[in-house]
Amino acid sequence: MFITILLLSVFILLGYHYYIHYGRNGRLLNLLPGPTGDPIIGNAFQFHVSAEKQWKLFCSLSDKYYPICKVWMFFTYIVSIRHPNDLEMILSSTKHIKTSRRYNLFHPWIGTGLFTSTGAKWHTRRKILTPAFHFDILKHFASILIKEGDCMTKSLKGGGTVVKDLVPFISEHTLNAICGTAMGISLQKLNKFQSQQYRNAAHDIIELIFYRAFRPWFYNDLLFSLSPQGRKQKKILKILHGFTEKVIMERKLYHKRTNDRYLKNLDNHRETEIDNVEVFGIEKKRLALLDLLIAASRDNLLTDLDIKDEVETFMFGGHDTTAMSITFALLLLAEHKDIQEHVRVEVDTVMRENGGKLNMRSLQKLSYLDRCLKETLRLYTIAPFIMRKVEEDVKLHSYVIPAGTILHLNIYGVHRDPNFWSNPEVFDPDRFLPERIQNRHLYSYLPFSAGPRNCIGQRFGLLELKAMIAPLVHNFYLEPVDYLKDIRLKANIVIHPSHPVHIKFIPINREQPFKTNTDTI
Repeated sequence: MFITILLLSVFILLGYHYYIHYGRNGRLLNLLPGPTGDPIIGNAFQFHVSAEKQWKLFCSLSDKYYPICKVWMFFTYIVSIRHPNDLEMILSSTKHIKTSRRYNLFHPWIGTGLFTSTGAKWHTRRKILTPAFHFDILKHFASILIKEGDCMTKSLKGGGTVVKDLVPFISEHTLNAICGTAMGISLQKLNKFQSQQYRNAAHDIIELIFYRAFRPWFYNDLLFSLSPQGRKQKKILKILHGFTEKVIMERKLYHKRTNDRYLKNLDNHRETEIDNVEVFGIEKKRLALLDLLIAASRDNLLTDLDIKDEVETFMFGGHDTTAMSITFALLLLAEHKDIQEHVRVEVDTVMRENGGKLNMRSLQKLSYLDRCLKETLRLYTIAPFIMRKVEEDVKLHSYVIPAGTILHLNIYGVHRDPNFWSNPEVFDPDRFLPERIQNRHLYSYLPFSAGPRNCIGQRFGLLELKAMIAPLVHNFYLEPVDYLKDIRLKANIVIHPSHPVHIKFIPINREQPFKTNTDTI
């Protein structure tokens, strides 16, 4: 009996394998270039390596089979593309907005929020959340971001030269910033150990998601839950969800105490004309993303679980992505002293014009720093790749990609493509001078994706980068400890070094303070 079942299972497996690889879709996909796969398992063993080696493999395959290549594992094909024309075909379309099923591995953590949802649900969420990043709202967020940037700078003062492990140091302050702006609460009122636990847990859950992604047998939730990694994930999720639930509870409690007065003017997306009282240490005159979610739940557009999913999404997306961008920006400035000094002169000038302080208008004047940040995001883009599932046949670079195929959109690759960027490995902020942007392919630079599913928080992110970096450069000389040529990256949803990276902060001795300017804004 056992032998019969075994033989039947093998027969079904072989039959399904033949159907997938030699049916119509398989024949089309087999025309694409790519590495040779083993029978049945395909390229699975090639990717069954450390995250650091996976990153190197991604990069080498992308270069070897430029501009399009395929890999397959068991019954799944993945097609990687990096040519701007192909990227435009997918990203500009309203048809190809469905994420890959590998994004389902995020569901235990962030559910079906804006990052993982598709179809009508995604459209509804996007419509609800877009007003939270309106320019008028960002103006009110600016002072919180500037205040957090000052806090980060002050934490380095008083002890002379300081060497810092950048990622944990910066992510502490970017988590404070996203909570103070988008969530409307101050982490100063929460347990500091809890916020550190959250940041560690967010790092660990991403590691587990990538662990599962290259082990298809763990796509089954029950099977994964029985493994040591599954049990570890359960403990991590308890920390993540517990922290998020506390954030939501604090904001709901605030609205209960103020009889929802601050939610009444949300339809016009303007600040409420009432006294600027403080609750939990933040000026509650500023309406936050979380307020929009709470208001939508009062109108029965969202459930409590929906709110939790979105808060989980933006808590992660709003602190880890920004922390990594700041990390690489500081590393680049530390290695390029002339560019760093140019940034410092610009920051010093706008601060002098504003009485030695920063505000929204002065941040907007930092045009050279803005170019430096755009160049940082070219070299070390926040999301090095995006994955989509095509809903219908699409022709890319002379090949027909059949419906149902997973596409790997290689943003990191197109940002360093010598066909579209001269000397692509060189850090050159002047690439983003207006006259040099005009003739560039629009889809050769995609730090925030593009099209219908572009990053909703891109203006917020750039504003935060300026608010955090400007006071550091104003108060410290940056010197490298770990050089970028020696930093090893790893495969991740957000670009990450695979080891700690350090930088040296040398205090600037300013003998004369800036004169007070009465014409402050």
